[in-house]
Amino acid sequence: MYYNDNPPPHFHAKYGENETVVAIETGEILAGWLPPRALGLVEEWRERHKAELLDDWRLAEQREPLVRIAPLE
Repeated sequence: MYYNDNPPPHFHAKYGENETVVAIETGEILAGWLPPRALGLVEEWRERHKAELLDDWRLAEQREPLVRIAPLE
């Protein structure tokens, strides 16, 4: 997540040299590409942490420090 990003609320996910931009609410891919297996893991993580991601989005809009979100275990 970056402080200067525009709506809709989203986050960036990287895997190797690939990157995608994922809408927090819907999981829609807004840009980029990840291999299917990696994208599946990103989707699982997004579903588990949707509320935290939205909280961080609001913090980013206010230029406040973001709260670290745990990775998948």
